Amino acid sequence: MNSEEEFYDAETGLESDDSCEVSFKDALVFDSKKVTDGSSTTHENGVWERRKTLPAEMISRNNFSVWSILKKCIGMELSKIAMPVVFNEPLSFLQRISEYMEHTHLIHKACSLSDSLDRMQVVAAFAVSAVASQWERTGKPFNPLLGETYELIREDDGYRLISEQVSHHPPVSAFHAESLKQEFEFHGSIYPKLKFWGKSVEAEPKGTMTLELLKHKEAYTWTNPMCCVHNIILGKLWIEQYGTVEIVNHSTGDKCVLNFKPCGMFGKELHRVEGHIQDKSKKKRRVIYGKWTECMYSVDPKVYDSYKKSDKKTTGETKKLKQEHSCEGEEADEMPEVQETVTVIPGSALLWRITPRPPHSAEMYNFTSYAMTLNELEPGMDRLLAPTDCRLRPDIRAMENGDIDAASVEKERLEEKQRASRRERSKDEEDWSNRWFQQGTNPHTGAEDWLYTGGYFDRNYTDCPNIY
Repeated sequence: MNSEEEFYDAETGLESDDSCEVSFKDALVFDSKKVTDGSSTTHENGVWERRKTLPAEMISRNNFSVWSILKKCIGMELSKIAMPVVFNEPLSFLQRISEYMEHTHLIHKACSLSDSLDRMQVVAAFAVSAVASQWERTGKPFNPLLGETYELIREDDGYRLISEQVSHHPPVSAFHAESLKQEFEFHGSIYPKLKFWGKSVEAEPKGTMTLELLKHKEAYTWTNPMCCVHNIILGKLWIEQYGTVEIVNHSTGDKCVLNFKPCGMFGKELHRVEGHIQDKSKKKRRVIYGKWTECMYSVDPKVYDSYKKSDKKTTGETKKLKQEHSCEGEEADEMPEVQETVTVIPGSALLWRITPRPPHSAEMYNFTSYAMTLNELEPGMDRLLAPTDCRLRPDIRAMENGDIDAASVEKERLEEKQRASRRERSKDEEDWSNRWFQQGTNPHTGAEDWLYTGGYFDRNYTDCPNIY
């Protein structure tokens, strides 16, 4: 059967991976969220805790080879490629998008700050944190069906989110999140464009992220960095992100330019992010640095430059290592050893620190504690959800429960049902009509975007399509 699925410091000189656990006596702290081993929510009938594990461990991929599928696709965009369900993770791409919201406390922090530059650096930390969950997440999320939705309400974190698959060819996912206290709106649409380069898959997450801080009447926009998954054919899979991310404050003219560095020779730059904030006159106001897998800091540019000059003399560095693009032309794709953790420049402000993953994460698709809860059906939720919510998808539910055979059968059934529906619409000359989003113009960038039309949380789902 042919599938038409779219693949889509504090102290200086720290050397151990535990460096973020030391006392950061020289750093101001913007990130005040306490790290816990799992969140909980109090309901009217008592206390209910969100789950901290999946129903079944990750299904082994040792007996499966992806080479027979991808060997004819080198240099091509990975569209209309049927991938075995074993290479998936038990989440829809819509749920994967919702992981942007794991560090929503940073948005709340930005809302509380009076200075626009302070707000910009926290927004920059949020933009980095939004992609941090991709670290070691080598499973492919399920492609959303056309019309599929996902809602997420977190009263304890003060927001709610709705997303919808608004296009199948090309695959486009739109989302809209909003504060429960009307403090912010965060929205965007993503077209995950993937290409296979022989040993790696490169993902370009096309689409603009827009964050509006309503109290301050500010709007920030940016696009996410490129992502590359190495060793698709042989060896241990590993991920890097690279590219320039520009965050623009459309109200003040301030801009933050972040460079997600490619791995480079000997892995020296693996996971590193460096950049700066400039005002509308292009004067550098703050330097931002850290790792997208660990933590981010900001420091005065003069302090940064002075430290770098001193560090260069101390280490005897006399030349720069040539950085190479990591997804093309490499002789080996072995994952380099992670170098020392972030060495923190005295006087730096801690903006964000990643939440540690649970100890059993490797057996659970390398999920974060947050991701572990995204497909959970909370008590009474099935009576409230739209019938298109991906928590109700039988293939994802079967995979989460460890039943790979049922997941594969259901996946094929849903894909065939989607194809049949498209044939019927074509026969009747009917156009697909999205329920919660419509194409329009982003008011801040002037570019084409998918905008939320409202009404989802009124809970009227009588005209939702039957996609499962």
